[in-house]
Amino acid sequence: MTRTLWDSTVGKKTIMAVTGLIMLGYLVAHMVGNLKIFFGPGEFDGYAHWLRTMGEPILHYEWALWIVRVGLVAAVVLHGVSAYQLSRRDIRARPAKYVHKRRRASYATRTMRWGGIILALFIVWHILDLTTGTVHKSFEAGHPYQNVIDTFSTWYGNVIYIVAVLAMGLHVQHGFWSAAQTLGVGNATRDRVLKTLANTLAAVLTLGFISVPVAVMTGVVS
Repeated sequence: MTRTLWDSTVGKKTIMAVTGLIMLGYLVAHMVGNLKIFFGPGEFDGYAHWLRTMGEPILHYEWALWIVRVGLVAAVVLHGVSAYQLSRRDIRARPAKYVHKRRRASYATRTMRWGGIILALFIVWHILDLTTGTVHKSFEAGHPYQNVIDTFSTWYGNVIYIVAVLAMGLHVQHGFWSAAQTLGVGNATRDRVLKTLANTLAAVLTLGFISVPVAVMTGVVS
């Protein structure tokens, strides 16, 4: 049953839809957490500490956080592998160019593949920058507020982050609507509502995430 689901085109699209919604839920929660930086270092550092202690005393220190991390990694891998395999399957099914040009797809649709690659590379960078501190010269463990300030005090830190957030916005805009169609939620009467919701989610997430580096660059957060 599981193997049949994985091998079928419908199964892969369903896996992409479900894992995409899981990641979307994480993005919303992550954005809300990021916005705590506007309430000062005490609030932001306290939130970061809570992430490591949530689930206690039933779970040990950081166990719940690692459960979330493992779940997200699984979702990202399944999403990416499914997307790649569906893309290869589509190319094999239509090796020749269309004789008649098809209707031009939306910009978000046409950039889904590159957007996914940009986001995958950004995830690696983001972890090395603000989780492990590997590429962060002044990284201080246990001081996330200051680490964020340091990252967005560099031109390259801002460029990498903002480009990735813009790619994320386009990905969410198309991906949410596509997931709804795959899971059978969409229909002729709901399409307008779903597209509006997709556009709203993409806009809110994009503005929410970008507000942090912009606040640091302008001195609102320091």
